[in-house]
Amino acid sequence: MKKVSDLIAEFLKEKEITVVFGIIGSANAHLFDSIHNLGYTKIVNMHHEQAVVLAMGAYYRASGKLSAAIVTAGAGASNAVTGVVSNWADSVPGVIFSGQEPTKYLTEHSNLRMYGTQGFDIVEMVHKVIKYGVTIVDAETVQDELETAFNISYSGRPGPCWIDLPLDVQSTLVAPREWTTRTNIPTDVDVSELVAMINESERPVILGGNGIRLSGAKDEFRTLVDTLQIPTCLSWSGIDLLPSDHPHFYGRFGIYGQRSANFVVQNADLVLVLGSRMALPQVGYDFSQFARGAKIVVVDIDELEGTKYTTELYMQKDCKQVLESLNASTIATNPRTEWTAYCDDIRVRYPWVSEEHKDNGYLNSYRFMDKLSSHLQDKHIVVTDMGTGLLSGHQAIKLRDGQLMFTSQGLGEMGYGLPGAIGAQFSSPDSPVLCLNCDGGIMMNLQELHTIVENDLPIKVIIFNNDGYLMIKHTQKLFFKSHYVSVDKKTGIGLPDFSKLLPAFGYEYFQLKEWDSFDKTVSEFMSHPKMAVLEVFMDPEQDFIPKVKGVVQEDNTILAPPIEEMSPLLPLEVIEKEMIVGISEKSKRIKR
Repeated sequence: MKKVSDLIAEFLKEKEITVVFGIIGSANAHLFDSIHNLGYTKIVNMHHEQAVVLAMGAYYRASGKLSAAIVTAGAGASNAVTGVVSNWADSVPGVIFSGQEPTKYLTEHSNLRMYGTQGFDIVEMVHKVIKYGVTIVDAETVQDELETAFNISYSGRPGPCWIDLPLDVQSTLVAPREWTTRTNIPTDVDVSELVAMINESERPVILGGNGIRLSGAKDEFRTLVDTLQIPTCLSWSGIDLLPSDHPHFYGRFGIYGQRSANFVVQNADLVLVLGSRMALPQVGYDFSQFARGAKIVVVDIDELEGTKYTTELYMQKDCKQVLESLNASTIATNPRTEWTAYCDDIRVRYPWVSEEHKDNGYLNSYRFMDKLSSHLQDKHIVVTDMGTGLLSGHQAIKLRDGQLMFTSQGLGEMGYGLPGAIGAQFSSPDSPVLCLNCDGGIMMNLQELHTIVENDLPIKVIIFNNDGYLMIKHTQKLFFKSHYVSVDKKTGIGLPDFSKLLPAFGYEYFQLKEWDSFDKTVSEFMSHPKMAVLEVFMDPEQDFIPKVKGVVQEDNTILAPPIEEMSPLLPLEVIEKEMIVGISEKSKRIKR
């Protein structure tokens, strides 16, 4: 006979899960004790349950290895919800274990708001943002439920699952059985229709997304691009699928994309979307204007994503299976000389960092990211928070082979950076980890600075200081004519002196205010052997450009332009020249 919590610890070992993240409480104490006693899985103790689940997801993003999160009952469970939604939105697998009040209270208080002391129905609360959830009231079912949850978490579109464990169930003795082994049977995919479309196209574009990484198909994707030599763009979630200097890579497209990438996508006659849900930040505010002269083919494992837009062909398939079948097919390697020449020319004439990003008495964050790229090591993992780190990072950074970059894309929660970096560092202890943060976002999970210190993690944190919530300033500038509320110290939101706060945590502190000291300061910061922070002072009003912005018309309505119309707006005659497929009627209506 074995205690249920001991069986869970052994299951983690069976699945080769060497790291889990958690916060202890009275309702999950048996789990902590059993995992500790077995000695196989390390528990990383953190300071907020949101950060626990985010770190669990980042561990997988950085390594492809599964982890788990352990939270307690009551507020411990409810605090974890943001992390669960984040992983759900970005299709990140993992299992959350929560402690719960004893089963007698679940029965006796089932008609009440709360169970026992602080319990509630957490599985019901999160059921729309998990793939599977169960409160185990029969201890004999624990092995079945563990295997079910872990298998479902991985299958199809990955995502989080939740196992809720009443305190008395954790300590119940049960007769164990052998664990069952799950095997995957590969299947061939008929890609003949897609092959014919590629062969017939004159201006094809491949758009690579996170589904390629989730299916473990990065190598197959690279083979396809190298073989077909088709111009390729990447979503932000797939930012590192190709190195930035790859000859067939033409940038990252979307509302906050690059001009060159958007021109390439918008002029295609065939767009092959691999593993991307084509979210609004990618396709723009009006899908009818996206690649409007192209046949659009989408490969995605999720059936529901196929109902979102009208496409020429929707293949509800695993990306790896489709890529393997494409690589095994006979596809004409038509050089498409004119199309390639157009894409090459656009890439040169619209560089990622240009005069749009000139300094204005401060360090421009785009120029900073451009220069920072050369200081990254070959195995660097870059994790961003929201705001400046996310936008200027994903628009301007140049990545090499072997480098990895990710953030929370679907939910976009401020506070992701620190727990994301922690999860990445534990998953890849031999890789340097850099967290791009900002003065507002870092405050959302500030307590995890100490988790880094307590575990002696050599994580480097960059804080972009823009005196408050810069993206919200932009929103208020657009809608309220720069009538600012709650975005800086003058309007009600103050931020600490990081030069005092970070050393108090135990960080080596660096700051940068001018270009003359860039190389020296950044080199010292990046080479520091332990945790360190670099505060970069930027214009509190700096714009994030280029960007596809809503254009205010004379009647005060806002026009949603196609994604080739990025601000600062180009003259109409330039747009006419660049658009092979012709200009949009919306372009003609824009007041420039």
